Order: sequence, then structure tokens, then C-alpha cells
Amino acid sequence: MAEELVLHEDPRSGNCYKIRLTAALLGKPVERRSYDILRGETRTPAFLSQVNSNGRIPVLQVGTRFLPESNAACWYLAEGTPLVPADAFDRADVLRWMFFEQYSHEPNIATLRFWLLYVGEGNLTAHQRDQIMAKRAGGEAALALMEDHLATRDWFVGDRVSLADIILFAYTHLCEAGGFRLGEHPAVCRWLRRICALPGFVAMDDR
Repeated sequence: MAEELVLHEDPRSGNCYKIRLTAALLGKPVERRSYDILRGETRTPAFLSQVNSNGRIPVLQVGTRFLPESNAACWYLAEGTPLVPADAFDRADVLRWMFFEQYSHEPNIATLRFWLLYVGEGNLTAHQRDQIMAKRAGGEAALALMEDHLATRDWFVGDRVSLADIILFAYTHLCEAGGFRLGEHPAVCRWLRRICALPGFVAMDDR
């Protein structure tokens, strides 16, 4: 019998959404427990002692065990399924794009979305305001690399959807909230539509 899956999340977070989307595409039911990070609900003594001592979400709870970090949780859900290729090189290539998402994509695109949409530019610290141009340049470079890669292919790895696509979809489809212009990346836009057409696809929500 499969262990119960519980996603501890803030529904506004793309990192949380990528886990929910992975589970949905695989037909794996996940119970959702919501927290408001802007109100410090992941910094309470109960959360820190019972869910994640690092005070961050998402956390995927598997039975009585807790797995923080969004990409690790997605890998746990997808391992042994078609979202993780059987070929060793292709599996490593999926990991390559997952590392790219965490090091080059998410820190720029997701951060600007959070700052502009939820914090507000007028509420940013001087240090954060000084970083806006660099993060915008980093995000544009990430989108340009994705555009070049997708110009001659439908998916990031191989000839079918993989976990690499799901991971990158989460914050890419939200990037305009951070001031990025998807219309300048037609191949990326076509890829986004392919993801949305997948059987089992679920849209992000903010409940």
C-alpha cells in the first residue's frame, strides 16, 4: 500500500506548484496543507519542530517522513515513471536542467516575481533594489537559453515530456509577473502550451 502524500505549501509558490503538477500528471493523489509565508506561518515552533527545521516550503510528507526542497520532492514522485528517462545520459540531462532551474532560472525569475508581485517595489530594501537589474539580466539570459534549446525540439530532453519540462514550467509560465516578456520567446510559448495540453494537467491556484 502506497504511503499517504501530503504537500505542505503556499499555493502562490511556483516551487510548491511544480510538486503538485508532477503528482497530477502521474495520477498520484496529494493532500494539500496551506501556509502563508508572508505571515510567517512556516516559522512557528510547531512547523519548525514537526515539518521543516529550515522554516521553508514546499515540503512533501511521505507517510511520517518529510522531504524538503521542491526538485528533490519532484524526483521522488517521478522516479520509476516515464518522467524520468530510462537512458542514463538522458537522466543526467534531466538533472542538468533541474540544476539550471535552481541556479540560473529560479533565483532570477522567481525572485523578481515575488519582489514585484508580493513585496512591492516600494517596500524593497536598498540592497534588493540594487539587484533588480542583475536579476532581470539573469532571467532574460535563462529565457534566451531556453528559447534557443526549444527552437528545434518540443521538449527539453529526448522526444517526450520529462521532469525537466515540469520543473522549468512552474516559474516560466509566471515570469511576466516579474516583468519578463514571454512574447519575445515564441518557442518557449509553444512549449508552455504543450505542457498545458498534457493529460492530467492542473493549473496553478492560490487557494
